[in-house]
Amino acid sequence: MNFKEIAKTLIITGNSRRLHEMIDRFFINISNFNRESLTEMQNIQIEEMAVNLWNWTVTKRIELSVRKNQAAKLCYIACKLLCMHGISVSSEEAIQRQILMNMKTGKEWLNTGNPQIADEFFQAAMANLEKLYVRLMQSCYTEPNLSMYKITVEKGIFHVLSYQAESSVAQGDFKKSSMCILRCKDMLMRLPEMPWLQNIFIYSVITLELKQASRINTKRVHSGLDQSYEIGKMDNDSVEPQMLAKALRFLATIYLNYENEEYCNKALIAILLANKEHLDPAGLFLKMRILMKGKAWNDELLEAAKEILYLAMPLEFCLSVIQFLMDNKRDSVGFCFLRIISDHFTLSEDRKRIVLFYVEMLLQKDQDMIAEEKIKEILIDHQTRSRLTRDLVNWLHNILWGKAARSVEIQDYADALHWYSYSLKLYECDQADLDLVKLKRNMASCYLPLRQLDKAKEAIAEAEQHDPTNTFTQYCIFKIAIMEGDIYRALQVVCTLKKFLMDEESEDRGLIESGVSTLQILNLSIDFALENGQQFVAEKGLEYLFQLSKDPKEVLGALKKKEMDRLLNYLNTALLKISEHFDESPLDSTANDASWLRKIAWNLALQSEKDLEAMKNFFMVSYELSLFCPVDQGLLIAQKTCLLVAAAVDLEQGRKATTTYEQNKFLRTALEQIQKCKTVWNLLKQTGDFSGDDCGVMLLLYEFEVKTKTNDPSLERFLDSLWKMPGLQSTTLETIALLAMDKPAHYPTIAQKALKKLLVIYRRRKPVDVLKYSTCMHNLIGLLVSDEIWNIAVYPLKEVWNHLKNALNIISQNKGYPEEEIAWLMIKAWNIGILMYSKNKHASSERWAGMAMEFLGHLGSLKTSYEAKVNLLYANLKEALDKKVNLRSTEMTEWLKALTVPPKDQGSVPSTNTAAHNHV
Repeated sequence: MNFKEIAKTLIITGNSRRLHEMIDRFFINISNFNRESLTEMQNIQIEEMAVNLWNWTVTKRIELSVRKNQAAKLCYIACKLLCMHGISVSSEEAIQRQILMNMKTGKEWLNTGNPQIADEFFQAAMANLEKLYVRLMQSCYTEPNLSMYKITVEKGIFHVLSYQAESSVAQGDFKKSSMCILRCKDMLMRLPEMPWLQNIFIYSVITLELKQASRINTKRVHSGLDQSYEIGKMDNDSVEPQMLAKALRFLATIYLNYENEEYCNKALIAILLANKEHLDPAGLFLKMRILMKGKAWNDELLEAAKEILYLAMPLEFCLSVIQFLMDNKRDSVGFCFLRIISDHFTLSEDRKRIVLFYVEMLLQKDQDMIAEEKIKEILIDHQTRSRLTRDLVNWLHNILWGKAARSVEIQDYADALHWYSYSLKLYECDQADLDLVKLKRNMASCYLPLRQLDKAKEAIAEAEQHDPTNTFTQYCIFKIAIMEGDIYRALQVVCTLKKFLMDEESEDRGLIESGVSTLQILNLSIDFALENGQQFVAEKGLEYLFQLSKDPKEVLGALKKKEMDRLLNYLNTALLKISEHFDESPLDSTANDASWLRKIAWNLALQSEKDLEAMKNFFMVSYELSLFCPVDQGLLIAQKTCLLVAAAVDLEQGRKATTTYEQNKFLRTALEQIQKCKTVWNLLKQTGDFSGDDCGVMLLLYEFEVKTKTNDPSLERFLDSLWKMPGLQSTTLETIALLAMDKPAHYPTIAQKALKKLLVIYRRRKPVDVLKYSTCMHNLIGLLVSDEIWNIAVYPLKEVWNHLKNALNIISQNKGYPEEEIAWLMIKAWNIGILMYSKNKHASSERWAGMAMEFLGHLGSLKTSYEAKVNLLYANLKEALDKKVNLRSTEMTEWLKALTVPPKDQGSVPSTNTAAHNHV
């Protein structure tokens, strides 16, 4: 890429229709160049090129309608070239030029809403100011010069700080913004003789307040601007009217932001004062905005627009006002003012611009018939009398292409062709223009969906004649070939696209024209072939993508979900061929092919996350292909992930299986993948520190789940090694306890052992997590004293007693133990006591009832629901024990079972006592 030639082209032929494309191309590639890449150019040539480009940007941006973001890009390019590493700064003037360009470039990016890029240039400006200060101090010989130099540098620093404050506000960094403002304030104290700096300072403060506060203090802002205005009035020699007008415009803008008629009137007063101080296009335009916001009558708006003519504003400004009116649905005012300016501007060139603008507005407002009549008049005049300038021809092309593009968006291809036909007439005298080639391609693209293949072929043949290496031209040819069933021609195009991919220059051109690369065009071609049933052509394109693309995701970009089965078959076939010819093929070639296909399968697996079976299949193909690749840490990580996900999918499907046969099939497959993954995991751990990876825990839990649900004979041996594992985490034990009882598994002994280990862990932690402890205790007691079995002989009463005593200790020593759980444990103890009484174990019965009373003492809000009843029942039980009354008598049964009857306050009933109630 020749920067010098592009810069020269921009400056000499700046009105080219491809101006925006050239700017984008220049901007994209500037970061790829440094001083070493421009060895053929001397420093002074680079500097001259940068300065010329800068000056051209500043002077031509309005004339050529360069958008803000593109002007910012040009400033960026010029500034980067000037400040290129390796170019020495030879004078104070050169440093000052860099400071100015960095500040202005930063401001341009700030205005386009890119404060991060802006900060880069503000920092560079600040660094150059420091360089300038050192250089000036070295060359200073007198005290007056020293003072002047310091003021010069401080003024620059003041401006940069103001910009940095604004940038920080835009990024929400109000702390940094405030620091910049405070530094500005300190500088003002040292420079009291420059009140215009105070104006800048006030603007910065107000901007900060406007952005930082959700509701601004209008009185304070008004006061600050009044102060600025009064400073100017007191010293008209030092403060220019422009600065005073700027303060008033800023105040008007503040008022304009309020949704209030009163403030809208204040805004109008402020802008009238501003325009009186100094007339500026910004002030005139702001006045139109205020009138629009105030819902002014059409006559009032028209009078304000006429005022612009009396003040001799340029044509471009008048047209921007009309566009503003049109955008705000004041069409009648806009068209009326357009008629007025057509009489006001008498130059032929201006009249032509007005007519083109009129056509553009008519098309925007869907007045197509009137617009078409005007276009016909323009074409006749252009061909027979007064030719349009190149700039105006390009404008008319843009208008027509824009209208056609809007028709394409709604799939009205016939209408798009209608407007393209007018553009075609403009090219009758300029057949070599590459834009004509682009027009032919656009027309061919419209003929295709209309099935007008002969016209499409004719149009694309002309395009191919003038620009055969264009990827878009080749894509149109490909689509025609597919639609006609011409497989040979379609394959020719695919081969051509492959050559383009191998040719960096062709690839670069495809990217620059519209941001679509040759690789993406090949992707679209594959997609189009699949949609039209030409799988052979698609597979050939896919083969080239395998060979040439650097990113597997690009290969899959155009492929659709409905092709997943076909792709899985394709990958399995490739896997089979690789395995069959592994010993015959060169090792590097086989490894490269396997590595590429492995990545494809991996990406397809990621795309299939909503289809678990497909995801598992692609991951397993990826794993199988990886076995033909050189082993390194990255490959082992990929293998581990494939096998772990595949095992997880099979486990999930096993849980959902409706038959025992299906369940066992999925679980056995999962176990195979788990064993393979364990081998990979052991190898992987030898390559580095994987202490933060939970793969080992996942494999342990997966294997445990399979063995419990399939009643595996090796379960006992597995458990022996499991319990001996050091540092079993609480979450692992929790999961083991759940899985041991997850149907069809039924291993309460395993669950109990895991829960007991958990209780020990929870008790040792300080402070005790009472919520986790209470849950664990509930689950353990529920297993030991099952609600499904009401037989004292099977209860390990001594163990249960110890667990309940431990629970009482935790409850008494820690706050926050759930009341519902305390009540549940109380009922459990009471039920065991009553059961003991029924078996004539009176002493034990009283002991268990006493434990229930201890739990009662720890209740809070629930105590009122239970206290009276428990005390009464306990008294009844004592009486029964003393009198040795038979529990089975009706009266005693009613007395003692009352504890489990829900209290009247339903909000206080613990949900955990429901099962216990059924057995008492």
